[in-house]
Amino acid sequence: MKAVGYTLPSPIEAPEALLDIEVPEPEIGPRDLLVEIKAVSVNPVDVKVRAGTPPEPGSEYKVLGYDAAGVVVRRGRDCSLFKVGDEVWYAGSIARQGTNAQFHAVDERIVGSKPKSIGFAEAAALPLTAITAWELLFDRLGIDQFKGAQAHQRKGVLLVIGGAGGVGSILTQIASKLTALTVVATASRAETVQWCYGNGAHFVIDHHRPMLQQMEELKFPQAEYIAALTGTEQHFPELAKIVAPQGKIGIIDDPKHLDVKLLKRKSASLHWEFMFTRPVFGTQDILRQHDLLTEVARLVDLGTLRTTVTQHLGAINAQHLRRAHAMQESGTAMGKTVLGV
Repeated sequence: MKAVGYTLPSPIEAPEALLDIEVPEPEIGPRDLLVEIKAVSVNPVDVKVRAGTPPEPGSEYKVLGYDAAGVVVRRGRDCSLFKVGDEVWYAGSIARQGTNAQFHAVDERIVGSKPKSIGFAEAAALPLTAITAWELLFDRLGIDQFKGAQAHQRKGVLLVIGGAGGVGSILTQIASKLTALTVVATASRAETVQWCYGNGAHFVIDHHRPMLQQMEELKFPQAEYIAALTGTEQHFPELAKIVAPQGKIGIIDDPKHLDVKLLKRKSASLHWEFMFTRPVFGTQDILRQHDLLTEVARLVDLGTLRTTVTQHLGAINAQHLRRAHAMQESGTAMGKTVLGV
């Protein structure tokens, strides 16, 4: 089958960074679905893995890609959640070969039915970021879901660092629609500020300027919850000042060093979110990702949540994926970039 992969980790400028290749069709296990891939999107994890991770022992190529939307063409003997012909979406597992291919094998317990109201490309933008945002808000930070909150009912503040990125774009939607929190997002350009407001942010501040001062100007000197999605090492000293006593900070990026002692006086807590934890370790609650994606699809079909696609680069091939990786590495990407039908 056709796929896009590499043999050695390389900078994206290198011609061999991503190659159009032919690889065998994947075998499926008892709980696996074989999915014909219709669309994919690119995430920071794709860039990180490509730059530093060689192919697995025994494999000539490493195939990237996690977000996917497609059609079930075969299923394992123990599968019960889907049938052949079903349209699905998912974010896969970092422990397997990826979705930048014609066909992909995935554990059905981390797969959801694709929203009916949007196409494959629009759907492919959401699974990884929606899972990350949902788990960060509700599993890690323990925020209560509250439907239909009115302005006068809002209580508490959530600060979202990097509101215009892939995760920030859907996390802002989920938090503003499903919780009673006032959502303050950060963005630094006129277009990203408007994007954050369009996704439901109640206020937007600039993370390139002192954030504590801006929060005080909004009459929110403290935030009970902080979703630190990017630049956490750089912002952490200020976030420790902004977080409320007994507040919570959730992070998803890869800071090399954090001085957690800054949180001691406030008895504040730090939480990691890595959406691949459940599939990689096969946790007892792995089915929660199926349930989560099912609920997100329902909310998309209701119009409560929307796709976060901002760019569609065309077919899934090495040329287009190299461009998508370069855009992701630029640090200025807004929303999600997709490829496929």
